[in-house]
Amino acid sequence: MNNVSLAWRSNLSCARRIWGQLPATAVIALKQLTKTLAVSVAAGDLQFLENHWYVTHSGLLRIAQRRKCRGIDTAIQDHLSDPKNSKWVFKATVFKSRYSKGFAGYGDADPSNVSTMVRGAELRIAETRAVNRALRKAYGIGICSVEELGAFSSSPRPSVVPPQSNGSHSSAGSGNGQPRLRDQLCLLIRQYNLDPNLVKAYAADFCGTEALSGASRELVESFISHLSSAAKENRDALVCKLNSYSQPVEARS
Repeated sequence: MNNVSLAWRSNLSCARRIWGQLPATAVIALKQLTKTLAVSVAAGDLQFLENHWYVTHSGLLRIAQRRKCRGIDTAIQDHLSDPKNSKWVFKATVFKSRYSKGFAGYGDADPSNVSTMVRGAELRIAETRAVNRALRKAYGIGICSVEELGAFSSSPRPSVVPPQSNGSHSSAGSGNGQPRLRDQLCLLIRQYNLDPNLVKAYAADFCGTEALSGASRELVESFISHLSSAAKENRDALVCKLNSYSQPVEARS
């Protein structure tokens, strides 16, 4: 068995552990991505959202490193940016070799197109998006990067949630093009290597429901924001907190 076959089997096995059973089209796409880009699911090069594969910023950087990228320049576009309103536009240029003319990409970010989870980091997000677009152009990567959309770039939702046909609010997502909350949670679990079952137990306790599926969208959003902050500030403390949910309820009271 050659290296490509081994990498493909490893990717498929890891993907199924994280996201469960994959559609046939996703399996085929993963095999092609493994072959052409040498990406690694275990290393966090890919994310699977809404039945589509997305490459990550770290994955793009690893691809560029393997292909001996010469360098990346970034510059704020002052005439397009508005610092007072936290609006930033960057231009990134990727140089594949010493004599490369460069592949340019632009990225923008402002409070209207970033998640509340990363509000205040618009400048860094704009630069990341620009670099991602430039790298995808330089190396012919047809799939979008996760930092350009989805869980990291959702627009603010209205404060009034439209009534659901069953009289409850959906915590998994909506049919109006908004990112699914379960995907946001999955990204955090993957990013910080957390136990998904313990996170679900913590989430249910946080939301005051027997199961996470019974919580309103607003409560789930609040938990995701809390989990993200806790993981960034002190992951070890968060893990200790999560471990308490592996004990009987009496032990946590």
